[in-house]
Amino acid sequence: MPSKSFLFVQEPKWFQHRQGSRHGLPENVQSWTYEAGSLTQRLRDYYGNAVSVKILFHQWRIPFLSERRLLRVHEQHYCLTREVLLHAEGTPLLVARTIIPAKTVKGVHRNLSHLGNRPLGEVIFSYPKLERLEMDVALVEPSAWSRAAIETAAINQPTWGRRTVYAIVHRQMLVSEFFLPDALRL
Repeated sequence: MPSKSFLFVQEPKWFQHRQGSRHGLPENVQSWTYEAGSLTQRLRDYYGNAVSVKILFHQWRIPFLSERRLLRVHEQHYCLTREVLLHAEGTPLLVARTIIPAKTVKGVHRNLSHLGNRPLGEVIFSYPKLERLEMDVALVEPSAWSRAAIETAAINQPTWGRRTVYAIVHRQMLVSEFFLPDALRL
């Protein structure tokens, strides 16, 4: 069976965001987790145009079980899976995994399937009717990451992340973002 991910050897354990749960997160993690705008824009506000996207994985794959459940995707349906590293002059800042069902790709006129090295946030935050529907958080242990992800993103400790269900014109996608140590220092 083809790999579902470049980043993970096992699916992270996500916890649904609940009112008041923010206080259980370290302060620097709260700042990134509850950022209302684009994380790419936040990085660009600090690093300017030095922020770049490295595509790690861009294929049609069957998502992980919890991703399928969140997006209500049938277990046999493939979704566009895109995993990237955001870095500034080689310093790893964020890794992200995006799951886009076929009906979402079609509904936004394929803009999301041909991003190339453009950050997803640059595109989706330009849609006037972007909705944030749901958010989960995770603390991902190094054992969940693939060896390639550990080497590419210099992951050597538990890594906090958030995953958000977004909708554009009522068509959903799932964006998981993981905050690397150099981003958490900002």
